[in-house]
Amino acid sequence: MTGAQIWAQRYDRGLADIFSVESELAEAIVGQLRSKLSPEEKAAIGSQPTSDLEAFELYTKARNLLATSTVTQGEEKRLQAVQLLEQAIARDSAFLRPYCALVRVDSELYLLGMDHTPARLRMADTALQNAVRLQPNAGETHLASAFLRYCQLDYDGARQELTWARHALPNEPLVFELAGYMDRRQGRWQDSEHNLRHALELDPRNFYFLQQMLESYERLRRFDEMPILMARALAVAPSDPGARANSAFVDLFARADTKPLRATFSVMLKEDPKIAQAFAVELVKLALRERDFSAAERALAGMEKTGGFESAFTFPRAWYAGLIARAKGDIAGARAAFTAARGEVAKPLTGQSEFPQPLSVLAMIDVALGNKEQALAEGRRAVELLPFTQDAITGADVLKHLAITYAWCGDKDDAIEKLSILSKIPSDVNYGMLRLDPIWDSLRGHPRFEKIVASLAPKEK
Repeated sequence: MTGAQIWAQRYDRGLADIFSVESELAEAIVGQLRSKLSPEEKAAIGSQPTSDLEAFELYTKARNLLATSTVTQGEEKRLQAVQLLEQAIARDSAFLRPYCALVRVDSELYLLGMDHTPARLRMADTALQNAVRLQPNAGETHLASAFLRYCQLDYDGARQELTWARHALPNEPLVFELAGYMDRRQGRWQDSEHNLRHALELDPRNFYFLQQMLESYERLRRFDEMPILMARALAVAPSDPGARANSAFVDLFARADTKPLRATFSVMLKEDPKIAQAFAVELVKLALRERDFSAAERALAGMEKTGGFESAFTFPRAWYAGLIARAKGDIAGARAAFTAARGEVAKPLTGQSEFPQPLSVLAMIDVALGNKEQALAEGRRAVELLPFTQDAITGADVLKHLAITYAWCGDKDDAIEKLSILSKIPSDVNYGMLRLDPIWDSLRGHPRFEKIVASLAPKEK
């Protein structure tokens, strides 16, 4: 019997027996993997984490929510989880697990730019201090501390805490999940894959883990290896729109073929028109890559007023309006849209002027508005603040924004130099994006740019 089969078994018990079911499941998985339980894990299995079953149910709902798709509504789902965890704590203030989960969620909201504020960081720290007050030496407490340090890019401190967490919880999938994320941000991609795969062995139906593996493969451009993982994700969540669209996105990125994604979205939109809002960013970008400006404007009309979220970057709705107008050659419309976007992007820089994510976005907006010198200063500073050698995920995205800034100001050589770097490291610069996206139109026909595009083209088999 595999780990996935163990997870798939039914455990028909009353709610009062939920803790014994959890213990049986943990022991079965560990036995299947031929691992050994640590003394702390044995003690945890033999004890109840809370005497309040409703508090446990609230915590479980939050954890399950975080294990589902965050391709869409990532911020919304995390904030929902925060509410559930706070409700669990309100029912049992001595329940350790929701405090530790709060540390993680608040830390991620900070790291991913959804709420990159000192206030959010204080929330994470407060939750951690409560966990320390309850059980300072617990593996869960060390793991929570590791998440907080990781999300501040304190890799050394996070790894020290993670070592203690792994010693206490050698079979906890979240330990290996965090190790995988940290390896990835530090550019240790093979180690990251090893740790994420082990996390999946321990929790084979965790959809979020599968998504993260797919994200790694996408950045590594290992498109031919993605179908197996995509099939697993679809088996776990067959109705998830992100899982249904995965294969079509691969056709776009690897082969510059927009037709499968357009067809997939057409089917999903007929089934549920709300998909138009959830995937508004992707629909706008798809339409732009097809040079279908009417479709792009329809997709923009369905976008939330707050705009869109890409990786660790928040883009206001006006940014996408500016992209459409620019691609159409509507100079006045582009200026009006980018002027509106600038006001929104500048807000998070108030009080934290060296926040690299919005600074890199501001650079692109300023160059679109003709403020060349200011834009270049902002873009270069963002790269200095967060080089890809420090953060291989967001740092690479910041470098891509600098490449766009150079391209839009007419500095083709520097733009192509940055793209050359990005094409040789894990990043979201791929064949489909370079081949189709209007953002790069000013570089088309340049021999060095065309050479980069050709280097990423699918290889004949």
